[in-house]
Amino acid sequence: MNQSRLPIRADLTHVDTWIFDLDNTLYPATSRLFDQIDVRIGQFIAQTFDVDRKEARKIQKSYFREHGTTLRGLMTEHGMAPEAFLAFVHDIDFSPLQPTAGLEAALAALPGRKLIFTNADMPYSRKVLACLGVAHHFEHIYDIAAANYVPKPFPAAYDTLIEVYEIEPAGAIFFEDIARNLVPAAALGMTTVWVRGDDNWVLPGNEDAKPDFETDDLVAWLDEALNGQ
Repeated sequence: MNQSRLPIRADLTHVDTWIFDLDNTLYPATSRLFDQIDVRIGQFIAQTFDVDRKEARKIQKSYFREHGTTLRGLMTEHGMAPEAFLAFVHDIDFSPLQPTAGLEAALAALPGRKLIFTNADMPYSRKVLACLGVAHHFEHIYDIAAANYVPKPFPAAYDTLIEVYEIEPAGAIFFEDIARNLVPAAALGMTTVWVRGDDNWVLPGNEDAKPDFETDDLVAWLDEALNGQ
């Protein structure tokens, strides 16, 4: 999965629900926004468990790999309540995010409804969408709380999404930067698009992903997909 595949002859006429991950998908990983969150997660763990940054990093990445998110690891292994963690790690500088005409136009052109599916929480998601200037395009934000704190890539999170929003998977397309998070969506029958970004997100389970499409430029992909209809 190392070559870009744009949908030159893709038939997306069946798609009536467009589902987008948030971080490093709706905006490029080059904004380094998630780098700030990554640092804040390490700080939270170091302070909570009174360990140095090296040990905190080890805990952080171990939980991320094994539990889908560091938060899920903290909840499972330590019974931690999520609210304080989420408030701390999302206290960042959002200034790298700016509205772009390309993203606005691409989302406006999509037929059908549009949803956000994120492992982040609602306050953070709303801030990101506001900074990008595209909140008005999305019917719902399906955040980690709505998923009962079960993160991607656990299938239960996808099952709840489908049930709550009455999604027909065969008519849905899912955009995501972490390849392994596409696997449950594909198993349900969704069309999947891997938005490639930061190599730091190469994780166990990514090798199981066989996305229908790949791109390193979401707006270009959407433009080409729609122009090809």
